[in-house]
Amino acid sequence: MNIAKPESIAVFCLTPNGVRLAQRLQAQLPLSCFTSEKLLVPGFLPFNASFGATLREAFGRYSALVVIGSTGLTVRVIAPLIQDKLTDPAVVVIDERGQHAISLLSGHVGGANALTLRLAGLLGADPVITTATDVNQMAALDTLAAQLDAGMSDFRLAVKTVNQLLVSGQRVGLWWDEPLRDEPARCDTRGFVAVADLEALPELDALVCVSLRDRLPELPLLVYKLVPRRVVVGIGCRRGTSLALLTQLLERQLADQHFDPLALRAIGSVTLKKDELALQQLAQARRIPFELFSSDELRQHERRFPASEFVRATVGVGSVSQPVAWLMSAGKLVGDTLREQGITMTLGVSH
Repeated sequence: MNIAKPESIAVFCLTPNGVRLAQRLQAQLPLSCFTSEKLLVPGFLPFNASFGATLREAFGRYSALVVIGSTGLTVRVIAPLIQDKLTDPAVVVIDERGQHAISLLSGHVGGANALTLRLAGLLGADPVITTATDVNQMAALDTLAAQLDAGMSDFRLAVKTVNQLLVSGQRVGLWWDEPLRDEPARCDTRGFVAVADLEALPELDALVCVSLRDRLPELPLLVYKLVPRRVVVGIGCRRGTSLALLTQLLERQLADQHFDPLALRAIGSVTLKKDELALQQLAQARRIPFELFSSDELRQHERRFPASEFVRATVGVGSVSQPVAWLMSAGKLVGDTLREQGITMTLGVSH
């Protein structure tokens, strides 16, 4: 999912007033600001041939695009580029006098609605947001997923169904699994019906369960499982280990701890393994980061775990998977370390 971050916002200015507005924003946020050669000021970048060409190029490079200019012009330029609400960048349009900030594209998952409110607040502009859940002052399933960094099977259909139920006045329950009970405090849950016990359900039309589990109890209604990405795995392995073997053992480790595969947030290893093809391929296949730690970093925590002199002679530290998982999860390890066929794997849960 594409969540707009301040450091990946590109701003496009078409007039002198637009440049002045962008300068006001740039004084408060880290932005990449683009304008024409004749309007160029210090700290700004020139258009590459034209506004349209530059905006089209930026569409695939930045998490968020802000156009200070016409909504119609912006729509005409980006229309051929729009593909998917889960991957398109946030697009916000601001009029050159700074009176209105309009959330145009990817309001929830892309973060355009949140960015619109932020920019409007900085400029003293009126935010214009038209998504149904926001207009009705309700949360949305895709917003909740973004806040939790969570995944879900058939996410697109689930978002469409749950958000439609919410804005139609239907009762959608929201249940949090025990390890995640602190999460609601930082999430927008307006419109959802709080559910404390799956064995004592109130009258509902559907239920969203926030859980890391691979299975939930059978329930007599429509259930959607939202899975926060919290599980990390430290991995040590021999040179030339196959992707098939790594995948098989990882799936077994997740299943043994009853974790949904969608809960996997990252894999990690020692820096010496940065070029290990199977580890790179595993991260790519799961679309998760591959985090690396130096031997010095791991050495600070190896006393907590059994050490292997063979491993020490090979990588400079007596243990890899356990201290890696320890660092990735801030010490929240789960289950036993797997040791098989020259591979070690240790799971942890981050927050």
